[in-house]
Amino acid sequence: MSGLADVEIRHLQALRAVAEEGTFGRAAGRLGFSQAAISQQIAGLERVVGTPVFDRPGGPRPVRLTPVGHLVLRHAEAVLDRLAVADSELAELRSGTGGRLAVGTFQSVSVRLLPTVIAQLRTESPGLEVSVVQLATSAELAAGVRDGSVDVAFLDVVIDHPDLRLDPVLRDPYVVVTTDDDPVLADLPPGAPYPTRSLEDRPLIASEMCDAMVQVEAELAAVGVTPRYAFRTNDNGALQAMVAAGMGAAIMPLLAVDESDPAVRVMATDPPMALRDIVVARRSGPSVLPAAERFAELAILAGGGRDLALRPTGR
Repeated sequence: MSGLADVEIRHLQALRAVAEEGTFGRAAGRLGFSQAAISQQIAGLERVVGTPVFDRPGGPRPVRLTPVGHLVLRHAEAVLDRLAVADSELAELRSGTGGRLAVGTFQSVSVRLLPTVIAQLRTESPGLEVSVVQLATSAELAAGVRDGSVDVAFLDVVIDHPDLRLDPVLRDPYVVVTTDDDPVLADLPPGAPYPTRSLEDRPLIASEMCDAMVQVEAELAAVGVTPRYAFRTNDNGALQAMVAAGMGAAIMPLLAVDESDPAVRVMATDPPMALRDIVVARRSGPSVLPAAERFAELAILAGGGRDLALRPTGR
């Protein structure tokens, strides 16, 4: 291929500088080259286009663009302006203050933890465009981080993979959500945990199958409980509302529960269930975006690596 495809950026920079300054000497001073170097760049451009781009009247009079020079300059300015924009965006991307960041999440984190992190990140980097995708399982979220469809993600399962870097955010206990008229409560002293073996005789409200439910069903099986589900939904708010309506009890991660709801009782389990690990994942190695790394730092600070605990109540 020949013609303008052979034009180099330095040719376009020289063309614009000479057109704006009026002389090769002033253009050379502006660009930091010798006058001979600017003359060579304009000569190279004229060889590519096949005709002069400047009329050179000689003496002290300024050079003037030819019709061909005007046409080439119009396109040169568009190219150089786009390169300046790209250079600015690259600088923002490298610094983490601009560009785009895709965040992967799941429902309970989206309600309780993610808004805090995004709000702080946007305060620090208002030029950063943040998008959020919610997926059902940690395997899907981790795959998104590995293939680049998301830049950083919360997981509730620790997935060991050489392409992932994981850091703990917090540990989330499972709790029983029930109502004050639950007959099991009549035999419990105040402040006692809920005996999960008693759920064998109660209808259960639960989410559809997900990583948390896999863990819950394994814990119930360990104490001899076969779940009997009365209602299932992926909406944590609807799940808690159905418990409040008296359809049954639920075992939920504490992060997914609205503890301020006076219509439900939120209780620790007996025996205690294993905690759910909430971690933040991004790509390992130098390819990780600075904005993704900063998001992970803010998530770690927000979670504090702590074990989430039930709020004290008077019941």
